[in-house]
Amino acid sequence: MAVRTFSAVLHQEDDLWVAECPEVGTFSQGTTIEEALANLKEATELYLEEFPIPETKAPLLTTFEASYAEA
Repeated sequence: MAVRTFSAVLHQEDDLWVAECPEVGTFSQGTTIEEALANLKEATELYLEEFPIPETKAPLLTTFEASYAEA
């Protein structure tokens, strides 16, 4: 069994935490950050069982700033 590290992006919507894995495109949610991450891990593992991804170089993860007018 292969092990690979993925990214998780989390944001809060009302009383839930939403978690996304941008490399695979999976989403999940939970009432806590820990629960959202655990659910995302499970969703990603189930997805990868059906749609395995080829071994490639690790993706580049960076940040950027964007300007916008405040309301």
